[in-house]
Amino acid sequence: MADTADILIIGGGIIGVATALELQGRDPSLRITLMEKEPAPATHQSGHNSGVIHAGVYYAPGSMKARFCREGVQATRDFCAEHGVPIEQPGKLIVATSEIEVERMQALGARARQNGIEIEDVDQAALRDMEPHINGLAALYAPATGITDFKRITQVMAEIFVSRGGDIRFGAAVLSGSEVETHVSVRTTKGQFQAGQVITCAGLHSDRVIRAFGQKPGYRVIPFRGEFFRLLNQPEDLVRHLIYPVPDPERPFLGVHLTRKIAGGFTVGPNAVLAFRREGYRLLDISVPDMLDTFGFLGFWRMLTQNAGSAMSELQASASKRAYLKRVHRYCSGIRLADLAPYPAGVRAQAVAPDGKIIDDFLFVQTVRCLHVGNAPSPAATSAIPIARYIVEQVASAERIAQPMPGAKPERHQPIPLSIGREAAHREVR
Repeated sequence: MADTADILIIGGGIIGVATALELQGRDPSLRITLMEKEPAPATHQSGHNSGVIHAGVYYAPGSMKARFCREGVQATRDFCAEHGVPIEQPGKLIVATSEIEVERMQALGARARQNGIEIEDVDQAALRDMEPHINGLAALYAPATGITDFKRITQVMAEIFVSRGGDIRFGAAVLSGSEVETHVSVRTTKGQFQAGQVITCAGLHSDRVIRAFGQKPGYRVIPFRGEFFRLLNQPEDLVRHLIYPVPDPERPFLGVHLTRKIAGGFTVGPNAVLAFRREGYRLLDISVPDMLDTFGFLGFWRMLTQNAGSAMSELQASASKRAYLKRVHRYCSGIRLADLAPYPAGVRAQAVAPDGKIIDDFLFVQTVRCLHVGNAPSPAATSAIPIARYIVEQVASAERIAQPMPGAKPERHQPIPLSIGREAAHREVR
């Protein structure tokens, strides 16, 4: 006999757990099960990041990134305050170190203001007063930027979900899923499962899970390892803010930044180098199937061609600590080679289209009874609570739980109001 639930959520990262908690809050009578292949929540991207609560400076006006990040800053603050999760708000300085960067910085400031983000222009003298150890010609100051521990946030969300009657199954990996008119059947390493609605939040394996449910994701996850260093021998007041370089529009990533940690100390990073395993946090972590997935995808080679200069620069910084330090010296020249100590790396699930274009915004793939979170790049952790609300609204709009599971009590299936219907099948929400 298969286990059953009204809603099955696949993936125990911050988006999956936040979605479970949001659904539970909307309708406490729902039977919600969350499945995670690891033995604990937030094992991968949600637990391997810089811990920055992004203000939303960089994102294209009108994009999901801009919307969700703007809403997520306050939602994250409120959650941390309510549940005692450590949080600080040091603000961010985006530092220009050349005339061309000053021009880019000004354009970035205009975009931030268009997004409704509080931003301030800082001249060289003011920058020196704010951060004596930082070199720069000018800067943008984003006071809303904060730091926290997203792994701890996810753990607290999971604890609340379980305390309110939610079900979490750890160590259960999804093998396949099939959707019929009345329910979704899911085959896992711990047996068969049936649910009225399935939501997948599979992060580094999102494209594979979408394919396992018989859909075409339209992209391939290419894993990039982000390498960090912990700083030694530095004064406690090395910097009071988070220090970021002005991003180069020719490069797909933000660059190496100097970050205060919520537990104390500082890190610099990350860079972005190809990982040979989707969960390849160490240089020698290799998976032949993952490598075949990457190298057998034409979009990867097209992406590499389109970003050849950036790829070579990132590879050089990964191979040489001196080259890495040179990036830091652009804005903080007092750090020495001996000050760079090992720190755990992260792996970014970069979605790449068949034409080689990097998919920059959030992406969701939806069928009648399934909603798949496809691309969820940074600032997904900052944005997790509004993303969860969006997912629940999408589920509601198509009445995913209108039909009861066989043997379930009808009163446990109060349907969320229908507004779209079955013509929503196989549509993609961008």
